[in-house]
Amino acid sequence: MPARSRRPRPVHHAEDFELDVLRGDDDLFKWFLLSYLFGKPIQSTVAAKTWRVFIDHQLDTPWAILKISEHSLVSRLRQGGYTRYQHVMARALRTCCQQLIDFYEGSLTLMIDSSLDQDELSKRLQKLYGVGPKTAEIFMRELDEFFARRVE
Repeated sequence: MPARSRRPRPVHHAEDFELDVLRGDDDLFKWFLLSYLFGKPIQSTVAAKTWRVFIDHQLDTPWAILKISEHSLVSRLRQGGYTRYQHVMARALRTCCQQLIDFYEGSLTLMIDSSLDQDELSKRLQKLYGVGPKTAEIFMRELDEFFARRVE
């Protein structure tokens, strides 16, 4: 029996979601949130739908995610299509947002500006709870322009 080949995962970009990461922290966090969801072992369609639910409910800053109850956050994850692990995901996301606030005043721009290069940024990202190499890779795919501006 021939081995089944895995379909390649779609490659998503910020502009596919009408985000411009160079515009500032608002779009940067929305892209981070989307990258966080895409970086998890869940269908990309579910991740995108969940992200849209978050945006529609103004859960688009680290403070907004911390302000909502865990129960309500779990409900939003379910609404987006999560059928398993939504409690684990809600806790992970809240922990990550708290760390972003504690370490970088909730600002991904501050995190980027504090990083000497992309390697350092990747390491900083991966110190946030639930951010692994895949999530960091997805997020950083859009940041070449940030680092290119430093060279100019």
